Amino acid sequence: MERPEIWLSFAPELHLFVASARRGAPTALRTDGASTLGHVVESLGVPLTEVGALVADGRPVGVGYAPAGGERISVEAVPRPQPAAAPVRFLLDVHLGTLTRRLRLLGIDAAYENPDIGDAALAARSAAEQRVMLSRDRGLLRRRELWAGAYVYSHRPAEQLRDVLSRFAPPLAPWSRCTTCNGVLRSVTKSTVQDQLRDGTERSYDAFAQCTECGQAYWRGAHHASLDAIVADAVREFGTSALSEA
Repeated sequence: MERPEIWLSFAPELHLFVASARRGAPTALRTDGASTLGHVVESLGVPLTEVGALVADGRPVGVGYAPAGGERISVEAVPRPQPAAAPVRFLLDVHLGTLTRRLRLLGIDAAYENPDIGDAALAARSAAEQRVMLSRDRGLLRRRELWAGAYVYSHRPAEQLRDVLSRFAPPLAPWSRCTTCNGVLRSVTKSTVQDQLRDGTERSYDAFAQCTECGQAYWRGAHHASLDAIVADAVREFGTSALSEA
């Protein structure tokens, strides 16, 4: 018995995941007649975390839909910004350390695993803490245990940050989180963090903050200008819900 044939087209945003022959005009694919559309799309290399609407012959269907022979299937990209019921929290894998620090710099709850604890443990933590898993590992994003996930499209930290902010539109609260451990910062007196200050720092600065989790002290040091530029660019493009100074 001949296997049913369907016609698939992918949104341009998804072309990097599929073979070049499947980019552009709809292309034919023979199925077993029983596999779900979600399984078919994943088998062609597209993580379902990146899929928005699925349309079969002009009507929306779900990932559990089993396409019939002759149907034309359109696979759309996830919308931006992606709807969320509440401000999202993130979990990043070992390869996204710089992105993690930049998200925290903007006051975004971003957990990070280093060293690598493995895909299974990452997926379990995503589910247990209801965090969106950010990764460039397509295999990790295909794990069923994930609470939610998103592919990070660029190798460059600046582009990675814009990618995440444009997709999830999280509220920004710069200078409110510890870039080392993700804890919340609070303003403190100089005497509170005296043991972490060198003589020059003690003489030159008066405003300090400290992480409520790890105790790390923060002040406007020589490196502050470069961090300020990252914050200013993000706030200018994506807005902010609150600003606090550290």
